[in-house]
Amino acid sequence: MTEPIRVLRVIARLNMGGPALHVSYLARGLAQRGYTTTLVAGQLSKGEGSMSFVAEGLGVSMLAVPHLAREVSPLNDVLAVKALAEVIRRERPHILHTHTAKAGAVGRAAAQVVGSARPPIVVHTYHGHVLRGYFDTVTTAAYRQIETRLAKTTDRLVAVSPEVRDDLVHLGVAPAEKFEVIRLGIDLDTRLASADAGLDYRRVLGVPPDALVVGWIGRMTEIKRVPDVVAAFASLRARGVEARLCLVGDGPTRKAAEEAARGQGVMRECLFLGYHTDVAPFYRFIDVLVLLSGNEGTPVVAIESLAAGRPVVATDVGGVSDVVTDGVDGFLVPERGVEEAADRLELLAQDPERRRSMGAAGRERVTSRYAVSRLVDDVDGLYRRLLAEKRVAVPA
Repeated sequence: MTEPIRVLRVIARLNMGGPALHVSYLARGLAQRGYTTTLVAGQLSKGEGSMSFVAEGLGVSMLAVPHLAREVSPLNDVLAVKALAEVIRRERPHILHTHTAKAGAVGRAAAQVVGSARPPIVVHTYHGHVLRGYFDTVTTAAYRQIETRLAKTTDRLVAVSPEVRDDLVHLGVAPAEKFEVIRLGIDLDTRLASADAGLDYRRVLGVPPDALVVGWIGRMTEIKRVPDVVAAFASLRARGVEARLCLVGDGPTRKAAEEAARGQGVMRECLFLGYHTDVAPFYRFIDVLVLLSGNEGTPVVAIESLAAGRPVVATDVGGVSDVVTDGVDGFLVPERGVEEAADRLELLAQDPERRRSMGAAGRERVTSRYAVSRLVDDVDGLYRRLLAEKRVAVPA
């Protein structure tokens, strides 16, 4: 009888967001298919909330590498490569699968320095990328060169949406035939369940019954452009729409968002609620989700909002259009399209029935499209094809 397929799965950090959910659900699902997974994660950035509780709750075996972090640090990055190389030599995985940019760089570098211990299969998943909109031109060009070189050492590249794949191909990272598109898998029933299901947030937060509640959920970073969300809301209010903006999350640009709210005279109508581990109640509280990011891989908050029956107004960037179908379950607007977003929010404010029909369409579409079972099927199929190509013995 052949041994289980050993997978070493590496992610930079288990912070709030889709990648942390993705790797946790995947490790648990593959355990029933003849795989044993060790999930390696680095340290959180300052001010980030942890989602390690998801992996722990699923019984996923985790290993911490303290020197692995999102921030670039020559010393810590070298130490992280050394630590991961030791893990690879000890665990002898059949498959090394890295997720997110830093883990992809450190993990694949470690695979190159272990000699004969190099895993037979090396896979990297792009949950988005940092090659557009994050850094200055020189830094972006340097990261692009690194990604192109690393791609040549990788057996298969995975993109979480066709749009992310096409963008990476256009940027010259690798040819299209080296990519596989595998969408996220999320346990939506669990994510949208809550102990506070019966809590009336309108009453608790003093929101009028007839006010439109516009929601934003996430980590407040530069690429999320939360001040643009505030500006769109201010424009909506200027049109005479009775509305409130509910912002759930925290991060380095929170101060800028609060200053924007004060400067545009809408601070009293904005609810800055900070970081919450349980976000499910807020999807029931809001009427529409707005997401005006400069770039996205696959926005989990948009998937969860649609699954909760709430339409989404979002910028048409990255993989957003793979989640939100314009005019069907939400609206797509141009990057920096503050006024266009306000237009769509006004339309939804004036038409409650359209909000309901769009939300229902979204719920029907995302439930199966982003199911964990589909994710596990896709990844299991990819692994077995690659192992067969390398003639690595695996369980039937």
